[in-house]
Amino acid sequence: MPNQPRRKSYARIPDVLPLPDLIEVQLQSYDWFQEEGLRELFDEVSPIQSFNGNLELHFPGLNQEINEKLGLDYRFEEPKYTQRECLERDITFAIPLYVRVALWNKESDEWTTQDVFMGDFPLMTDNGTFIINGAERVVVSQLIRSPGVYYSVQEDRISGRELCMAKLIPNRGAWLEFETAKRDVLSVKVDRKRKLPVTILLRAVGFGTDEELHSLFEKSDIMSDHPYLQATIEKDPTKTTDEALIEFYKKLRPGDPPTLDNASSFLTSLLFTPRRYDLGRVGRHKLNKRLGLDIPLEKRTLTPEDLTSVVERMIQINNGIEGPDDIDHLGNRRVKTMGELIQNQLRIGLLRMERVVRERMSIREPEQMTPISLINVRPVVAATREFFGGSQLSQFMQQTNPLDELTHKRRLSALGPGGLRRERAGFDVRDVHHSHYGRICPIETP
Repeated sequence: MPNQPRRKSYARIPDVLPLPDLIEVQLQSYDWFQEEGLRELFDEVSPIQSFNGNLELHFPGLNQEINEKLGLDYRFEEPKYTQRECLERDITFAIPLYVRVALWNKESDEWTTQDVFMGDFPLMTDNGTFIINGAERVVVSQLIRSPGVYYSVQEDRISGRELCMAKLIPNRGAWLEFETAKRDVLSVKVDRKRKLPVTILLRAVGFGTDEELHSLFEKSDIMSDHPYLQATIEKDPTKTTDEALIEFYKKLRPGDPPTLDNASSFLTSLLFTPRRYDLGRVGRHKLNKRLGLDIPLEKRTLTPEDLTSVVERMIQINNGIEGPDDIDHLGNRRVKTMGELIQNQLRIGLLRMERVVRERMSIREPEQMTPISLINVRPVVAATREFFGGSQLSQFMQQTNPLDELTHKRRLSALGPGGLRRERAGFDVRDVHHSHYGRICPIETP
């Protein structure tokens, strides 16, 4: 790598502050992905178990003790071609990724460790760009709604009352939408499917009896002319936790035979399993802050306490004790940088690869299996290629002049996967909000 050019100032007045690195966001985000983001992904899929439980494939995860014991790690090699050669030959500037993987055969208690080639990974240049098929591309950061809980109010046309609605948005998993009907019934929708009284969900997570429910909300549900909890209980056909679980399962999975085991495992996997439901550290922090909870940031799934607090705040907003949130405030949004965007795309590839590995484990003889014969890297390579070549956020770098290049690398976009669509973006989203002043450019940010 050539030495970085040094700035030499001939000014009479010395610089008070050194110039900031204006593309630091891009460079730091890529470094985070290489050092931590990839390890988090491997930790999510590791270990891959065969259907009969006899074989386990371990990747280098977050547990350093296991990594050192089994000798698991991953490394990037040197790029095959220089940046200039890639630009001249119309090829991708990339580095090969090798992962040390261990296969454990439980029957014979044998460990097989091998280095597996996981494909060429595009390498960021010092200028914060990628060279994909000979063209310089920039991955634009995404401005999305932060995971957490958001309250809004909607005026009832007939009575003129303001009724509260709440959305519980995770980083990954099922959305929960709570709303208040004009007859004071509180209901919840899971992933925009069937609507059901909120007490069914609360009973299903462990607050089974009417007395338990009343004791939860005795401080907030105090309006005699609008008894929200009582109105909801009257609409609720269930009376115990078991009944609530079966009713919940029937509503969301009509057609499947509703047994208690099925219903219980369905609810657990929907809201309380880290692989299916993840608030993220940001989401857990925002939830704690908004609801006044003190749950550790490592606990990234929902808890029964979260659900009761969400409903309690709804009742308080309905009673006029608290106010709703401003969705367009920058405090309720966050920037997904390039590292996180690549991580999300790679997760899809790794989960596809996991499925292939499981199938191969069940077909082949355990004695003949090695990590290399099990792992098919095509889904991972396809996911990276799809992201850099076809994502809305991976764009050809604008090269009109150096300033144009710089502003392109620092740009924010509200579009892209998990963000808004052009057709759906209303006037409120496009409008300049008072929280934008001095933070983001009102012209450049779409």
